[in-house]
Amino acid sequence: MVPSLMTECQIGIQGLQPITLEPITGPQFTSSVEGMGVNGSRRACSCSLGVGPGQGPLLRFPLAPGRLPAGVGGEVRAAGPIPFVSRLPGHALSVPSAGSPGGRLALRWGVVSLCLSAALHDALLAPASAFTWEVKANSRTYNSQFKKNSFLCWQRQKYKSNVIYTAKYNVFSFLPLNLYEQFCRISNLYFLFIIILQGFPEISTLPWFTLFAPLMCLLIIRATRDLVDDIGRHRSDRIVNNRPCQILVGRRFLWKKWANLRVGDVVCLHRDNIVPADLLLLASTEPSSLCYVETTDIDGETNLKFRQAPLVTHLQLTNIRSMASFQGKVVCEEPNSRLHHFVGCLEWDGRKHPLDSGNVLLRGCRVRNTDACYGMVIYAGFDTKIMKNCGKIHLKRTKIDHLMNRLVMLIFVSLVLISMALSFGFWFKVKEFKAKHHYVSSKHLYSAATETFLIFWGFLVLLSTMVPMAMFILVEFIYLGNSIFINWDMQMYYAPQDEPAKARSTSLNDQLGQVEYIFSDKTGTLTQNIMTFKKCCIGGVIYGPDEEEETPHKENPYLWNKFADGKFLYRNAKLMRAVRDSEDEMVQEFWRLLAICHTVMVQEKDNQLVYQAASPDEEALVTAARNFGYVFLARTQDSITVMELGEERVYQVLAMMDFNSIRKRMSVLVRNPEGSIYLYTKGADVVIFERLHKKGMKEWTTEEALACFAQQTLRTLCLAYKEVDEGVYQEWCQRHQEASILLQNRAHALHQVYEEMEQGLQLLGATAIEDRLQDGVCDTIKCLRQGRIKVWVLTGDKQETAVNIGFACHLLSESMLILEEKDIVRILEAYWETNNNEPGGKGRRKKRFLPQVKMAMVISGEFLDQLLLSLRKEPRALVHKVNMDGDESWQEPDEQKTDFLRARRISLVWRALGIQLRSTGLAPQVTDSHTSESPEVRRERAFVELASRCQAVICCRATPKQKALTVALVKKYQRVVTLAIGDGANDTNMIKTADIGVGLAGQEGAQAAQNSDYVLARFCFLKRLLLVHGRWSYMRVCKFLRYFIYKSVACTMVQIWFAFYSGFSAQPLYEGWFLGFFNLLYSTLPVLYIGLFEQDVSAERSLELPELYVAGQKDELFNYWVFLQALTHGTVTSLVNFFVTLWVSHDSAGPVSFSDYQSFAVVVAMSGLLSITMEVILTIRC
Repeated sequence: MVPSLMTECQIGIQGLQPITLEPITGPQFTSSVEGMGVNGSRRACSCSLGVGPGQGPLLRFPLAPGRLPAGVGGEVRAAGPIPFVSRLPGHALSVPSAGSPGGRLALRWGVVSLCLSAALHDALLAPASAFTWEVKANSRTYNSQFKKNSFLCWQRQKYKSNVIYTAKYNVFSFLPLNLYEQFCRISNLYFLFIIILQGFPEISTLPWFTLFAPLMCLLIIRATRDLVDDIGRHRSDRIVNNRPCQILVGRRFLWKKWANLRVGDVVCLHRDNIVPADLLLLASTEPSSLCYVETTDIDGETNLKFRQAPLVTHLQLTNIRSMASFQGKVVCEEPNSRLHHFVGCLEWDGRKHPLDSGNVLLRGCRVRNTDACYGMVIYAGFDTKIMKNCGKIHLKRTKIDHLMNRLVMLIFVSLVLISMALSFGFWFKVKEFKAKHHYVSSKHLYSAATETFLIFWGFLVLLSTMVPMAMFILVEFIYLGNSIFINWDMQMYYAPQDEPAKARSTSLNDQLGQVEYIFSDKTGTLTQNIMTFKKCCIGGVIYGPDEEEETPHKENPYLWNKFADGKFLYRNAKLMRAVRDSEDEMVQEFWRLLAICHTVMVQEKDNQLVYQAASPDEEALVTAARNFGYVFLARTQDSITVMELGEERVYQVLAMMDFNSIRKRMSVLVRNPEGSIYLYTKGADVVIFERLHKKGMKEWTTEEALACFAQQTLRTLCLAYKEVDEGVYQEWCQRHQEASILLQNRAHALHQVYEEMEQGLQLLGATAIEDRLQDGVCDTIKCLRQGRIKVWVLTGDKQETAVNIGFACHLLSESMLILEEKDIVRILEAYWETNNNEPGGKGRRKKRFLPQVKMAMVISGEFLDQLLLSLRKEPRALVHKVNMDGDESWQEPDEQKTDFLRARRISLVWRALGIQLRSTGLAPQVTDSHTSESPEVRRERAFVELASRCQAVICCRATPKQKALTVALVKKYQRVVTLAIGDGANDTNMIKTADIGVGLAGQEGAQAAQNSDYVLARFCFLKRLLLVHGRWSYMRVCKFLRYFIYKSVACTMVQIWFAFYSGFSAQPLYEGWFLGFFNLLYSTLPVLYIGLFEQDVSAERSLELPELYVAGQKDELFNYWVFLQALTHGTVTSLVNFFVTLWVSHDSAGPVSFSDYQSFAVVVAMSGLLSITMEVILTIRC
């Protein structure tokens, strides 16, 4: 029996991510080999490793045809052991030959190269077809040789410059593009058509300039508005493109503009600089060439992240001269929008070095805690990942605008039919007239058919006032007036920043009253991102803030501590005495744990300690320990230095057990200066209490305190510790070492090892931190939900933080069933199974089957990638699978126990819910195999139906493009008005995609505000913007349109009745001057009053009754039925005015008679004016 040659091995081949061989044993065995190709696609084949008599190990790669060049394949034999050579000098490993003892092969270094024959090695290293992005350092000549097809046979530079343009127009495109956008409105095309008809004297019943002048006025007003908005974008672009940066030119770094950057350039960045393009980090002044960056503008997170230069550049690029001679070439994937993904390799001096997202600085990051760093531009300008996520500016149109387009078409068709009917009347009349009055036939130069044809067009021009040009001109002034009211509203003025509300778009005000979905960012939008230490419980004793905290303190209780943070507001004299007396061991260990168990980084600035934490809550806890005398001073890779009540102590770090969403806890194993070993753990109350040595009165008291903290929406953590024997530690250390070097299932093995150590803990207490929401957020969300507006939170932050904020702002509650990704997958499967088994036409159920369960949904950006396949513009092969990471596939034991019952409950819930959806016609019906709807579309539709039934949806770890695609998904399947609100550059794509974009003006809000339709200073102002200004604008515009249609019909229909008495000759009843002044003068002020000042209820009442907002969501105030009512009302008014006047003037004579044509026309006109004036008096509510 031949012993095991290899248990586990991970092979990293240049150009590929590590390839894994499954555990294999025996003299002949086969294993699957799978790797990540250079373009992000999977490569797979089988690998046979066998031993024959007198042979060394045999490695066989039967690869699929087309994978390798011709002639490469078959098998590769080795005379002896197969060497595995590490990339780092001095680390070489080999597979034992057949006769050597077997055993576990542990590769300490994860990335190794497999020495194969030259042909096979080169073939495996060959990049895939998508790896066509080649950038050479310090060589603009080399990089400029790459071209790409632009239009037909024309070619342009493949690599873009670093100049960006977010504006919609330029000098040459403004006029044609703006005219195109304006004539996308059916009304403008209609008016242009009528003006053309008026140019023919034979059919013109009105002068051509009577419509031409108003149309030009309308076009100029709208063009000016668009131009002003775009000038602001040009200014913003100019500021960004002119930012300075240091570029390596020759052997010196010179200050240049961002616009001068090109791919391949080497740049130098300093502390607090913004990264100008996507860079490969080459070196930095930090140890190991680390670089700390803040990614607020990219993913919304304010915590620091670190990036590291490749080892080869860190070691060799140590001065400017070496950087100037650097000629490395980066071969990587084409530009794409995946912010957290990058695959490539650095070719330099004949060797290839792997690159990933950890080596790249993205445009928009800000360098922190790093004096200087150096990078090579890989992507520039619009090729950068943040610009790929920014999206384009879309022409936004309101629901009423779309409805008016359809109504104009309907009116035009109606006018064509009426004109045809009247022209047929003329055809019969003219034949009779010619027969009776042949002596005036010289007046009729054309045949009856020709004259009928001309009369048809004459009637069409005569009745064209049914769609009045003045209505579209006045509505622009109404939009402008309502926008000014928003700007003037002092209730939305934020004095600390001197920031009023701004309506940057004047054409969307009415749509503010119809919003059904709000998509909100979290960091900086809902929260201030400020964590405050509020309370703690130590040994069962609760220490809350002293009552005097609300009043100015006469003496600072932290003056004795020179390291204390003056901004720390928590004060408790009793706790301070317990700390300084050093008598209570529980209190000492509590603060010692907070000073040791964390991942905070520290630096000294102006003789003050400055903490930089991965999350704000960690910083708050370490700052609290600092003020109570346990000061975190420094950390190295294997030590933590703490100043404990004036005594400096150095703790040796033996193991760091990281926090993640599965473990829900973090632990650190340290050796104190006395040589004792302690384990310090902090985490969620559930996981800590399960691992306690015993539960007594102290534990029960702490549980009650945690429940009290939770009711106050405070974020809680439990703290525990234990002393570890030296022998126990040595045994555990061996198992930990073995688990940490595994190349497969490492995460699972480490979880099990951590679980062994984190048992038998002694509870210390709990902390309570307040995550500062912006003022009024909870009340705003409550009011919006009462107005039937759904709020979704889309954030780049981690899930735990997003969920905590959801509870803090009352989007989530303990009574809700919170659906996670695995639950959603099961639900959708059960939904489609039920839907397919019971066709939509059968099995109808009553509403009593709808489960009375409040649901919420928590998903991630990766999960969205699986749902948004039909909306993405990138290849499907590049989309990652959900939950492929080993960390996510492993669960805590207690979670596994309840998983089946939870899945069954959710499945039954959705089965019942699916029945209700079908009974209400909301669910997609079963279709045959010939349906044109793809599986992706069906899955998207089912997901949106599920999400729409949830009380709240929270999406975490979402990229800017995923945020925008989520908005597009809801717009696509729900056909509702959406609003997106955010404060950073990572929200601009979402803001552009939504029907209404709101930018918050703040520290990170410049780009969001510049790309938004409305600018607010705080999220709480959104309540007044929608419930007051939005509802008022919608109500005013609807009343304005209804009244204008009524008065236009009342005036115009008289022309039709007059045609019956004028021989259908298209003779106008009114004088031309009356038609011109009717809409622009005689009836202007009443309609302007309706559109600008009409209020059904006051602003205070609107806020007290959010339910009034539902009318706009249901389109109750202006729809086809309201239009038909206005049409009928106008027709009846015209009938009364015309025929009553005709009846009164019948057979009358004398000086007071108005039976002549002109007098009759004047009386009818005055009657019409009086009628519509009385109507407006009844319509306006004072």
